[in-house]
Amino acid sequence: MPEIHVDSPIAVPEIYWQVALPGPLRQLFTYRMPADKAVCAGMRVRVPLGRGFRVGVLWAPAQASADWVIKPIESLLDEAPLLDEALLACLAWAADYYHYPLGDTLLAAFAPSLRQGAPLRRLALRLSAAGSAAGGLESIRGHRQKNLMQRLAAEPEGVLVQQLGDVPANVRRRLLALGLIEAFSLVPPPSWPDAKGVLCAAPQLNAAQAAAVRAIAATYAEFAVWLLEGVTGSGKTEVYLHLMADVLAAGRQVLVLVPEIALTPQWVTRFSGRLGLRPAVLHSGLPDADRLQAWLAVRSGLAQVVIGTRSAVFQPFADLGLIVVDEEHDASLKQNEGFGYHARDVAIWRARRLAIPIVLGSATPSLESIRNLELGRYRGLSLPERAGGAAMPKIYPLDVRNQRMQGGLSDALLAAIEQHLLVGGQVMLYLNRRGYAPNLLCHACGWVAECPHCDSFVTWHRHAQRLRCHHCGYEQAVPVHCPSCSAALTPRGLGTEQLEDVLTALFPGFGIERLDRDALSRVGELDRRLARIHSGAARLIVGTQILVKGHDFPNVSLVGIVDADQALFANDFRGAERFAQQLIQVAGRAGRADRAGVVLVQTHHPAHAGLTQLIRHGYGHFARGLLRERTDIGLPPVRMAALIRADGPAADAPNQLLVAMADWLGQTADERLVIWGPVPAPMARRAGRYRYQLLLLACDRRVLHEALNALEAWQGSRRPAGIRWSIDVDPLDMA
Repeated sequence: MPEIHVDSPIAVPEIYWQVALPGPLRQLFTYRMPADKAVCAGMRVRVPLGRGFRVGVLWAPAQASADWVIKPIESLLDEAPLLDEALLACLAWAADYYHYPLGDTLLAAFAPSLRQGAPLRRLALRLSAAGSAAGGLESIRGHRQKNLMQRLAAEPEGVLVQQLGDVPANVRRRLLALGLIEAFSLVPPPSWPDAKGVLCAAPQLNAAQAAAVRAIAATYAEFAVWLLEGVTGSGKTEVYLHLMADVLAAGRQVLVLVPEIALTPQWVTRFSGRLGLRPAVLHSGLPDADRLQAWLAVRSGLAQVVIGTRSAVFQPFADLGLIVVDEEHDASLKQNEGFGYHARDVAIWRARRLAIPIVLGSATPSLESIRNLELGRYRGLSLPERAGGAAMPKIYPLDVRNQRMQGGLSDALLAAIEQHLLVGGQVMLYLNRRGYAPNLLCHACGWVAECPHCDSFVTWHRHAQRLRCHHCGYEQAVPVHCPSCSAALTPRGLGTEQLEDVLTALFPGFGIERLDRDALSRVGELDRRLARIHSGAARLIVGTQILVKGHDFPNVSLVGIVDADQALFANDFRGAERFAQQLIQVAGRAGRADRAGVVLVQTHHPAHAGLTQLIRHGYGHFARGLLRERTDIGLPPVRMAALIRADGPAADAPNQLLVAMADWLGQTADERLVIWGPVPAPMARRAGRYRYQLLLLACDRRVLHEALNALEAWQGSRRPAGIRWSIDVDPLDMA
């Protein structure tokens, strides 16, 4: 029998790539693929991991040892990188600076469906050669089949199947079986609608506004951070609009970051009316399909203006020319859980990389920005007067000691409300506590409704008839009687729901609207309530922090701060700064038009040094005094900070973990590193887990990050079972 020779399989050369995958580990994973594949960083891939598959992002070519067992990449999801080099560099910096896994950081730059591996290519249909030939249409009889053939004939490039929702699937299958149409995949060209409506004329800028526009415009071709400090109502938005018009005329894009989703509708309306285009809106409340459409339009350059909350800072712009961060002081720009980035600081890094200007606007700048201005890192601009000649409101403390109170309102405040309503004004009352009452109390035995999972009380929401914990989400029905002694329960404290009911009873017929998270939970509810306020149908406005987020209420002549003491004695070292910002911001809602504005601040401490200084000398003087105090004490922003949090189902283990970290750092870290703690968190138990904190401080940012990197490397696999720990760089929320 002749010898049989079996040809050996031809070995296909392979290359190796590092892939960034989502997950808690900060390491990269190495995979292999055929060398003939054209790939580069920023492309998505599907790879095996454990028993399943994950979507990741190609990061860099890798070298592999001969004894490694390396799995192959299962599939390439993109034909070209979806993120450019500049954005990849920004994401790499953010992952490193905030000590967060690179894979999760990269995926933050994608629309949600793309993070899950959805292909950019979509299934489409077009006429086949047979269907395009003469007689193809005459060979079918069904009118639905003919209609589809005619539609495809009118669009020779093809039609996406998802756009043929009105065509039954059996009609498509029949024509495919006959060979008259064919299926293929294509990358749909992005589209973006034009703005509708009549353009509004731009008002004349005052001298300070015009000077600000000229100064910033001189830096269009370079990196510069501009701190635009303007009193409330000074026309900062007009400065933004003039700058944006210049940048758009040059064919470039603009990013506008806002702290609150609720602000985006009014910005869209104003920008559309002035710039003649439809801005792309990006925030977590949008449906996935809308976010993908906006993402594609921004990446292609069709969407010239982007308005979004903090996550919009990672959008893949085609040609970004200007960044605006409105209300740059607002803590909402910092994400507190998970990827703890600050959108303002990421935006500054992006602007530096792209060599473009960035404008930080605020009536109450953060101490971080004020210090950077003093150090020469930022350039300062001031708008000291209100646009249109409107006067700044007068702020008066109301001493409520030993005063009769009705629903938390003193007789003096009630008299002022009545006076302003009778002369046609609108009145705004600010109380940063939603719900009807902070808790329920039994006067007979002292029982108080508490959250079983947190060290906190549950809030009574009377309209929903529920007790809710605002920290972990726990809720329950309202008990009819005291669970301890069966006596009647009474509310303790004041919330916005109760304040609304009190005002409705005392001032019937004037109309009232409440603006808080509970009232605005339904889609379109904010627009409806704002429309009633602007039309004058609602003359009384009650709300929480949403009121201070840049809304313009030109007819408000009186603002009442119902409980200033709540913020005057906060247990956070940033409490005084936040109180001042909130007071000035909410006060700024009064007297925007030709009606003089008055602000009344109810307090049991009218002689409080901070309150007195703020009222007499204004925010700028107050904030710079706080900055001197921080310098003396050695707190941020003078020192750089990182907060290490640990939590677990029992109190001992997370505390012991942080004690071990503190001891190790004390022995190995730079002596310039200051270690405070560990201590229980201000809310020691949340959602059934016990929480501890370790604060690291350093005057040199490099010292701080070297310590954090060393700590992560040392900790490695030492994590006790059931214990979670995380790093929050530049923390704003110490709770």
